[in-house]
Amino acid sequence: MDATVKPGKSGAPDGTSAGRRPARAVRTAGGLSLRLDPRAVLVGSLLLALALAAAVALIGTGDYPMTPSEVLATLTGGGTAGQEFIVHELRLPRVLVGLLVGTAFGIAGAVFQTVSRNPLGSPDMLGLSQGSSVGALVVLVWLHGGTTAVAAGAVVGGVVTGLAIFLLAWQRGIHGYRFVLVGIGAAAMLYAVVLYLLTKSTLYDAARATTWMTGSLSGRDWSQVWPLAAVCGVLVPVVLLHARPLRMLEMGDDAAAALGVRTERVRVTALLAAVVLVAAGTAAAGPIAFVALTAPQLARRATRSPGPNLLPAALMGAALLVGADWAAQRLFGADQLPVGVLTGVLGGGYLLWLLVAERKAGRV
Repeated sequence: MDATVKPGKSGAPDGTSAGRRPARAVRTAGGLSLRLDPRAVLVGSLLLALALAAAVALIGTGDYPMTPSEVLATLTGGGTAGQEFIVHELRLPRVLVGLLVGTAFGIAGAVFQTVSRNPLGSPDMLGLSQGSSVGALVVLVWLHGGTTAVAAGAVVGGVVTGLAIFLLAWQRGIHGYRFVLVGIGAAAMLYAVVLYLLTKSTLYDAARATTWMTGSLSGRDWSQVWPLAAVCGVLVPVVLLHARPLRMLEMGDDAAAALGVRTERVRVTALLAAVVLVAAGTAAAGPIAFVALTAPQLARRATRSPGPNLLPAALMGAALLVGADWAAQRLFGADQLPVGVLTGVLGGGYLLWLLVAERKAGRV
């Protein structure tokens, strides 16, 4: 799905390895030449279909169940007045927030893992989620702010944390392992701040804070959809435009610079966009765990394509989050289990498997 392919294990210049078809060159009407991987295109199409199917199923799930045909009829203006109210006012905003948050987390996780060159590089591990939690809790516990103020605090906390980690890790550029180590240290310190804020809160505020930190799509409305849609509409294309140079960065700074990539400029731009995406997604739905960690790696394994796989990672994140929310409602009853609990359990199991796989490969 990206524009170029780095050399594969076989040493072929088109990035293929044994038993794998090469990417196809496609020339557009304007003379622009693109290289498309047929498997990546197929996987991306299937992920898009899966995300949309999960969205339709989630809209039809609840105390007033609806069939997929009823959901589609209502979305196209053919439902009853009651169905239109349930779909457009109660359930559609929740689904759209889930799709947008999953997209933001998936593409941001791919950027973090590419820049750090580490499969464990994700907002969950590098302190971004904890920074957003601190910002939200400061507003909630000390200022007793409402939903909008808490969301604004989460955005500010996430962005400030990202900038602080970036500056602390900077030493004539950003080195992947230094970035990861600084992020892990920041995550531990910020988690301690979260615990401190909880001990200083009232019982009511502590309950609100705990609910928010679990991560949930319950009760989301259009006031969360539009700001998040604006952020994703601006920053997701920015990140996708950096797909080619990010892929070159995986070859090393020297090789990327030799190919004309402005390494630090690309790294800084992509990281800043990813930080804001994570902060906006966390503000809308809370720090939903492990989506940013698992989505990019599952996408890469599905496409079997080198590089960050930004678009498949975004689609995988959307499908994972909406599918997990649907499963949480179907298996445990509507709104009885926040989606963050389910993603935490599944993501924790994936993390353990990843650590074992990395250890067997001799990388940890």
